[in-house]
Amino acid sequence: MFARVVVDVPVVDTDRPFDYRIPPSLTPFVAIGSRVSVPFGPRKLQGFVVELSETSEVQKTRDILDVLDVEPPLTEEMVWLAGRMSERYMCTQYAALQSMIPAVLRSSYEKQISLTPEGKAFIPVLPEEQAFYQYIEKRQPISWNKVIKEFPEAGVWLDEGIKQKRIHVEQSVGDRVTKKTVTLLSPAVPVEELEAAHAKLPKTAVRQKEILSHFIHFYGPISQPELLAMLGISHHAVKGLVDKGLLTKEEVENYRDPFAGRKFTPAPKHAFTVQQQSVIDGIVAGMNPPVYFPCLLHGVTGSGKTEVYLEIMERTIAQGREAILLVPEIALTPQMVNRFKGRFGSQVAVMHSRLSQGERYDEWRKIRRGEVKVAIGARSAVFAPFQNLGLIILDEEHEGSYKQEETPRYHARTIAQYRGMRHNAIVILGSATPSMETYHEAKKGRIRFFEMTERVGNRPLPEVRLVDMREELRDGNRTMFSKTLMEGINDRLEKNEQIVMFLNRRGFSTFVMCRSCGYVAQCPHCDISLTYHRSNRTLRCHYCGYTEREPQVCPECGSEHIRFFGTGTQKVEEELARYFPGIRVIRMDVDTTGRKGAHEKLLQAFREGKGDVLLGTQMIAKGLDFPNVTLVGVLAADSMLNLPDFRAAERTFQLITQVGGRAGRHEKKGEVILQTYNTEHYSIQYASRHDYKSFFVEEIKQRYEKNYPPYYRLILFTLAHENVPLLVKTAERFGKKLREIIPPGAYLLGPVASPIARIKDRYRFQCMIKYKSDPNVLPAVARVIRAFDEERKKTGITLTVDVDPQMMM
Repeated sequence: MFARVVVDVPVVDTDRPFDYRIPPSLTPFVAIGSRVSVPFGPRKLQGFVVELSETSEVQKTRDILDVLDVEPPLTEEMVWLAGRMSERYMCTQYAALQSMIPAVLRSSYEKQISLTPEGKAFIPVLPEEQAFYQYIEKRQPISWNKVIKEFPEAGVWLDEGIKQKRIHVEQSVGDRVTKKTVTLLSPAVPVEELEAAHAKLPKTAVRQKEILSHFIHFYGPISQPELLAMLGISHHAVKGLVDKGLLTKEEVENYRDPFAGRKFTPAPKHAFTVQQQSVIDGIVAGMNPPVYFPCLLHGVTGSGKTEVYLEIMERTIAQGREAILLVPEIALTPQMVNRFKGRFGSQVAVMHSRLSQGERYDEWRKIRRGEVKVAIGARSAVFAPFQNLGLIILDEEHEGSYKQEETPRYHARTIAQYRGMRHNAIVILGSATPSMETYHEAKKGRIRFFEMTERVGNRPLPEVRLVDMREELRDGNRTMFSKTLMEGINDRLEKNEQIVMFLNRRGFSTFVMCRSCGYVAQCPHCDISLTYHRSNRTLRCHYCGYTEREPQVCPECGSEHIRFFGTGTQKVEEELARYFPGIRVIRMDVDTTGRKGAHEKLLQAFREGKGDVLLGTQMIAKGLDFPNVTLVGVLAADSMLNLPDFRAAERTFQLITQVGGRAGRHEKKGEVILQTYNTEHYSIQYASRHDYKSFFVEEIKQRYEKNYPPYYRLILFTLAHENVPLLVKTAERFGKKLREIIPPGAYLLGPVASPIARIKDRYRFQCMIKYKSDPNVLPAVARVIRAFDEERKKTGITLTVDVDPQMMM
């Protein structure tokens, strides 16, 4: 038997499967999707099995050395999916496969095996199998590899022993155990024998009597730590009763539950609005019989999209199929989790970055073992290893965070569509402000289109008031708050209502400048100005993390007239306290939510009315629903319009609409005050009117005229090196090769210096191909990259390729 294995070598020439022989001892454990250890030249490398075969065309094949997991971490579908990712995003197959497994499995570790009570009691028929079990019992826990080395033909016994729960396998990474276990104590004899033993114990055996009394009254298993804590005793008393054969002791697996101790209130079903019911009926049509059913659900903020998701999900589970809900990381709030846990309880696994690696691993294993039906998570949850997927939902599908900015640079929307096709599943793309590409697809009829234009209960959308900050300056108001916003804040404080304040920046000020000579504090490693953080009086680079102390005088001219310019969230917090004494501000940005659980605690405090103002960056713009919020203030609404990115207008419209949607979601009427220096811009004008369709018409015209998505596709190439002349020459040669392969009607822009020309002391040049959906472009580009690989290795120049980029910086 032979396996085709993709190995961990980040070189283009080796990005293909290699044939290896499967030794008889490992045959029961090797399957498509298994991770294996293989010899590769003089080295020992990890790899993934992508194919099995009875024969091999290679004359001399080497043996697989080890199987790293008892159960393959990837399904056959995931292996197929990695092939599609490799082709589309021009990454190695190994990188695609590796991105699908939990981080805890990416370290090297070894398997330890031991016998369970059933294994110790088992008496094999064959003498050699008896020797195998005795060998493990004397040395347990013992390395899997040692057992295989001592008993080369033991694969079948191991496989059978694991299936019959006679053999326990544990994987450990250094001193960390990838599984969490707990010691379970159970009565080993009937309750009558426990009573008799209790009566025979001497009066001095007080602790043992207490333990037996517990099991006499509560006959059944209990974890040892729980029993010891409850009775206030040591483990020695337990050991004595185990030695006497009255109790049994067993190590059992215990999932790390990030929601342990939390009670979820069952979520009642609400009566659906006419629009909600119409959408549900239309989407359910894709279930009987199951077909690939991609659709856009365009619903205004507060229209009840989540209720639609819950209903479709419930029907999917009733069919015996599974569902994935993807939300942007910043919208993955306890509020969202509570609604789905309240409806589906223990059927839900939650995966996001605020869980520990162990918690994420356990949630992933529940999915892999078929113990749950729903996975909720951010971008990477699209790889949840379900085998009978019926539904994938991307909430806030327009969010840029669905695009991975490291290799492999996949987009979760595309992966969801691949998986939907493979499983004949429904794929719902939901948003109040869909991406231009998705809305264009829906309007062209390539995906189904559903719309909800009214809020639940016919509640009005919040009134939006545009404030021109240029007029405020002319009137002598030099504060960061307009008179309109000041009045709005005062009014809400008097009414005991809550306010959300949004600013798309963190820190105290955006840059530090000397008013005498014009010096601006720059990062020494990146071409970007440093941001001032008042809390610890430091200047910080938000690209490489470089930090320095706040300057007292200008380093260039020695002047004391060095000042902080621009506005960050810390400064807004300080100014609110200055103008509204006693105001309670809860600030949420990267600086305040770094610790585990901080995000949830801050939101819970605001929900409980412990804050008057929730002040934050993008993380407060979506997914939040607070009944008492009646005012949203948006400071510097136009801050993104001047970025060198063709999506700047689209992102401005989306962000304003989303953050404005936090107001007036319940009984109280909502209001949004939008402060800007550019009241005339169409994205701000249409956002203030909640008019997505008019914005789409205006923006799509700009995209058509300038050959941008959705009419053209993009591939962004970024080359980086410390040596500028070498980088420029290489970029020119690379650009020339690209020009030779692009088809008629396609464009190559550049190479030119990147908008941020230096990051971490490496200079950056970029070029970009614009092309219509020509299937020959990606393979041709892949050939150029393969040819360039040798030069890249010689010079040390790094090349990153981003297909369908979301970030142009």
